[in-house]
Amino acid sequence: MGGIAVLLAHLFSALLLASPAPAPPSPAADFDTLARQATEARSGDRVDEALDLYAQALELRPDWDEGWWYLGTLRYDARLFPEAVAAFQRFTELKPEISAGWVLLGINERELPDYISAVEHIQRGLDLGLGGPLKEEAWYQLSLALIKREQFERAVEPLTLLSRVAPETRPGLLATIGLLILRKALLPSEVPEDQRELVAAAGRAGYLDLALRGEEAGAAFKVLVERWPDEPWVHYAQGVFLLRSGNAGGLAALRKELEVKPDNVMASLEIAFELILRGEYEQARPLAEKAVELAPQLFAAQNALGRVLVEAGEVEEGIQHLEEAVRLAPESPEMHFALGRAYARAGRTEDAARTRATFAELEAKRRERQSRAATPSGP
Repeated sequence: MGGIAVLLAHLFSALLLASPAPAPPSPAADFDTLARQATEARSGDRVDEALDLYAQALELRPDWDEGWWYLGTLRYDARLFPEAVAAFQRFTELKPEISAGWVLLGINERELPDYISAVEHIQRGLDLGLGGPLKEEAWYQLSLALIKREQFERAVEPLTLLSRVAPETRPGLLATIGLLILRKALLPSEVPEDQRELVAAAGRAGYLDLALRGEEAGAAFKVLVERWPDEPWVHYAQGVFLLRSGNAGGLAALRKELEVKPDNVMASLEIAFELILRGEYEQARPLAEKAVELAPQLFAAQNALGRVLVEAGEVEEGIQHLEEAVRLAPESPEMHFALGRAYARAGRTEDAARTRATFAELEAKRRERQSRAATPSGP
């Protein structure tokens, strides 16, 4: 039996002990025989036989959740991903409260590939609470699906959580972080031979940064930009790192990124937000306007321009951009906070109070999610 099947078999046993199901109706003798034989075949690593026996037993008792779990894990281990998806779909119907079922459903969907469903179901499993090695695998698989969907900013959180607990030798981790930094919508196995060294170097710098090994990260980013000075996104990654570290060289690195890739919206926004933080609104304005022109559906761009316009005294136009930012990212506390301040600036007290209440609610939910992610939980 493969490694993950062993892990999940033990996991399911723990789940049964922690949350025993009501006793099922008295089963038919044929079901008892098939279930016992299926368990023996699985324990004996006779995979084909176990797959057949579990399928037969489930025909007799379609609500046997334990059978669907083991059938799904065996199918996953045998790389029978469509069939494993079907098994875990049935398992989650029977046991929607078990987080591991949703995660395994999502992992198999990622293999199909069905990245939209994978993101939804892995995240649902994480939200329900998860612990142990499967939690780390969920973070990793979620990041792969997000990167393939080009949702690079969303992939930062699971990779950050994983980097804080996993060594850099974890298979695929550095390559995945490298793909995130370089904004390449690939899986580690899809990286062309001539880009593997670049991806690995970017991944190591990013890993050291996410793992809070700042001094080493700074040296790794320096090597990265010196070796690949004309590669898009490497100056951006270094610039963001330097800004967060309080290094004045961050803006210079971001401006260098715009020389390499003039249409890099994220670099324009990072500079704009840094200038906003410094109160240099007029200098930030052309960068924010450029960002909105290039990516009008990017909530951060609408937010930056809205804030700049409000500070310039063009409050109503600024509010329009901030309202658009909230529409594009309704779950972002920051978007509501900025809009609430603009409403207050315009004297719209009721709108300001409503928006600030939404901000407080969303911020509380985010802190709860962060606390849950950082706290070890049961299987």
